[in-house]
Amino acid sequence: MNESPGRADDDDAAGDAAAPDPGSGILRVFGRQLKRFRVRAGVERAEFGARLGYSASTIAAYEQGRRAPPPRFIDQADELLDAGEVLKEMKEEVGRAQYPAFFRDAAKLEAEAVELHAYDAHLVKGLMQTEDYARAVFKMWRPLLDDEIIEQRIAARLARQAIFTRRPHPHMSFVIEEAALHKRLGGRNVWRGQLEQILLISQARNVDVQVMPLDREEHAGLAGPFTLMELKDGRRIAYTEVQSDSRLHTERGRVRGLEATYGTLRAQALTPRESQALIEKLLGDG
Repeated sequence: MNESPGRADDDDAAGDAAAPDPGSGILRVFGRQLKRFRVRAGVERAEFGARLGYSASTIAAYEQGRRAPPPRFIDQADELLDAGEVLKEMKEEVGRAQYPAFFRDAAKLEAEAVELHAYDAHLVKGLMQTEDYARAVFKMWRPLLDDEIIEQRIAARLARQAIFTRRPHPHMSFVIEEAALHKRLGGRNVWRGQLEQILLISQARNVDVQVMPLDREEHAGLAGPFTLMELKDGRRIAYTEVQSDSRLHTERGRVRGLEATYGTLRAQALTPRESQALIEKLLGDG
């Protein structure tokens, strides 16, 4: 799930900024409830925000359904306003609303996966992106995304990275095209920070990162990027996306075919250790 800005980080994004977003409904409902409890408690926005560490303008954005609040804010607000867990009960749906509509189901499955394997061709996968790299990716999308949408998408993308520290650790692997590592999206400093993050992630015992070098004469992934997931109940699912057209595949024949493709990709790519050496060389040369 690379979730490019028009697909998802992406890893992780948004489609036409002018299109109605089904997720905005839950944000408006949450916002109305938040305001109702705040007013009932007799707390002004500025005071309420100050007590939780947020500006009055941010509280207004939450109450008006223009931004999705983080889980920690929801927990703190529920307790501070004595909301009887009414706000907490909406936390999962509010969290899903941070993602573009086409990625929400995939994001939920991703969070539950015990195995995740992904191939990406055009940019670093959303799950591995730094905040600066993700911001550069989202700002490049056309049509342009509103600043609030960009920040919301970044927060959602970074929140997904909790999968790397989740216990028990899921088994994960990534195959990424060398060409994607050469793209200095956001500038040299952003690019270096992103390569350093990939190296850091690749050192985890439950994560393998492999690079598909430019000089390969055979390549099994010419049909495009995809993600494979296995859930706790043993279900195996594949996720594909192209230009905001995303699909979850559960039919065993389709999933098996992509699993075979991914196995070939891993065999054709550099080994994890060779891949680390290549990334280190890029950093040294850059």
